[in-house]
Amino acid sequence: LGADACLLVVPYYNKPTQEGLYQHFKAIAEAVPGMSQMLYNVPGRTACDMLNETVLRLADIPNIVGIKDATGNIPRGAELIEALNGRLAVYSGDDATAAELMLAGAKGNVSVTANVAPRLFLEANPIPVKWALHRMGMIGEGIRLPLTPLSEKFHSEVEDALKASGVL
Repeated sequence: LGADACLLVVPYYNKPTQEGLYQHFKAIAEAVPGMSQMLYNVPGRTACDMLNETVLRLADIPNIVGIKDATGNIPRGAELIEALNGRLAVYSGDDATAAELMLAGAKGNVSVTANVAPRLFLEANPIPVKWALHRMGMIGEGIRLPLTPLSEKFHSEVEDALKASGVL
């Protein structure tokens, strides 16, 4: 459908084994061999943690090219970076520890808030970001349940932040 790459979050709710995670991501990679794929480990949101050993196995699959590590665990991230030895790009997915992980060798930070207004946490992420992107004309209106649209009481605050940053 025209996508160049995809970000693949660790499955949530059913808490698969590490072998299940490996087979899941391997199956996706094999189903779309020409598409670059970035793994996304965010145990705080999914209640499932993809261990470094599993990431190392997945690094052998050619179109899995990176991982967004949102564990916030710098020693663990540094160990992963060292063990990968350049086979996958590691990016921080945790804004609070992104600089530390980059100093340990991560390639960058895949951040939601930093791309719109970094200090804007009015409601649960990504509610304000989705509203801001809609207001900027970059996406359509709406958000999928169970998230709800940004509360009207925050509209002017987000809009003021967008204007102050020069994007509106």
